Amino acid sequence: MPGIDKLPIEEALEDSPQTRSLLGVFEEDAAAISNYINQLFQAMHRVYDAQNELSAATHLTSKLLKEYEKQHFPLGGDDEVMTSTLQQFSKVIDELSSCHAVLSTQLADAMMFPITQFKERDLKEILTLKEVFQIASNDHDAAITRYSRLSKRRENEKIKAEVTEDVYTSRKKQHQTMMHYFCALNTLQYKKKIAMLEPLLGYMQAQISFFKMGSENLTEQLEEFLTNIGTSVQNKTGLVSSIWERQFYFTQGGNLMSQARGDVAGGLVMDIDNCSVMAVDCEDRRYCFQITSFDGKKSSILQAESKKDYEEWICTINNISKQIYLSENPEEIAARINQSALEAVTPSPSFQQRHESIRPLVQSRPTAAHTSSTGSVGSESATLSALSLDSLVAPDTPIQFDIISPVSEDLPGQAKSSGQTGRRANPFGESGGSKSETEDSILHQLFIVRFLGSMAVKSDESPDIVYETMRQILAARAIHNIFRMTESHLLVTCDCLKLIDPQTQVTRLRFPLPNVVLYATHQENKRLFGFVLKTSGGRVDNRQTSICYIFESNNEGEKICDSVGLAKQIAFHAELVSIFF
Repeated sequence: MPGIDKLPIEEALEDSPQTRSLLGVFEEDAAAISNYINQLFQAMHRVYDAQNELSAATHLTSKLLKEYEKQHFPLGGDDEVMTSTLQQFSKVIDELSSCHAVLSTQLADAMMFPITQFKERDLKEILTLKEVFQIASNDHDAAITRYSRLSKRRENEKIKAEVTEDVYTSRKKQHQTMMHYFCALNTLQYKKKIAMLEPLLGYMQAQISFFKMGSENLTEQLEEFLTNIGTSVQNKTGLVSSIWERQFYFTQGGNLMSQARGDVAGGLVMDIDNCSVMAVDCEDRRYCFQITSFDGKKSSILQAESKKDYEEWICTINNISKQIYLSENPEEIAARINQSALEAVTPSPSFQQRHESIRPLVQSRPTAAHTSSTGSVGSESATLSALSLDSLVAPDTPIQFDIISPVSEDLPGQAKSSGQTGRRANPFGESGGSKSETEDSILHQLFIVRFLGSMAVKSDESPDIVYETMRQILAARAIHNIFRMTESHLLVTCDCLKLIDPQTQVTRLRFPLPNVVLYATHQENKRLFGFVLKTSGGRVDNRQTSICYIFESNNEGEKICDSVGLAKQIAFHAELVSIFF
């Protein structure tokens, strides 16, 4: 191979210091190669041993499955279906065991044999020749030493001849062993790369052959058999132990979604269009209900945290199953359907329990979260709604799902108190030539939020109004199939709250901090938070109206509320200082 250094064999006769120095470098390289090859050999041997163990274990599994029909279980009768199923599995696993056995043989021939040969033959030859060369070199040095001590007297001629013959013989032996040693070291430089690549190539070829054999054995008929068994196992829940996990559930259009705590986004559970939902008795748990897909092939059993959640989830799934969210008047149809769906359950009679509908479910695989409120619209009677909502929400209150851009701030119906401006704002108060209105503020905290909606409210005395607004906005989004949300940067200062466009840095909305009279985050889902803003115009029943804004954050609802509270404390302290000093 070009480019590989080699020991000059012709210099073996001279045995100069330079030659010995170069020989030392080659010996160090041979020792490093030997150490690395030994480690690689051990790793490959572990792979080979593991494959042999897997092959034996697979064969044992197949054997045990065949012996199932010979077993006598005290509480088990003859089950021909189970026996037949296990026999089929035994045949498949037996074929896989044969594939594993073939793979073990191929690994032995194509991977272990080459590296073992290199280790036992070439590397050991280097060590042997090194020892022989060292002995020959020592003998030559001893002969030279004896020759140099010869006397000049005539009577020593016979001894001189013997010593001279000894020097000749030892030097000849040294030259021969040295040339063999040099040749072996040079050959090692050529073989070391091939010795590593050959077993790796054999390993990959054996694995590819194994996968091809497995692909041929797993025919379409076998895949159909496995699919049928999987469906049967899912339907027969008595054969599988259930594990109850807590997750958040919510609906998007005609889909039931779930999201584990800490996940960035939710995943699809099932399509609930034309599905069926019913109350079920499940183990020793209360408030359980089962959702079954329209084709009956998939079902989920959920457990609600309270009877209120239990009732509203049943009503919500019924509404979505009838696809009323696609109709022109979903509220009226939902009320009519829910009346019949709730005949077997009793609605909760107070508003104190009403906002619990935005608390999460506890269920068999997951559990519903605040987003369960997206299905609670229409789950209570009209009389109950009139008693509870009229004291909190203005009659015929519209819900605004989008942020009105600054260029439309002069349009009729938009409150001036929103403080929208068309200028570009730097969220950290660095605006170039002019002094920013937040430049003197000692608090600047920025959060990423998504606007869910806002609506006018008649009260700002209790966090219940924030919870109820969350429930109504999420329910309206679910009914009207609205999933788009506007992302903004929320800047909290001691003067105001600002919604800033993340792309253009234009202030979309500005909320004066003194007008923010109430703020709260969801009790369970900390991504949801909202605040109530007193407006400067408009009164209902001789009281000043307020607007409740609801947002979704990146799991920072509590941090945002704490930041707003800190801003109000700083502003209050600054006001006291200005009064007294």
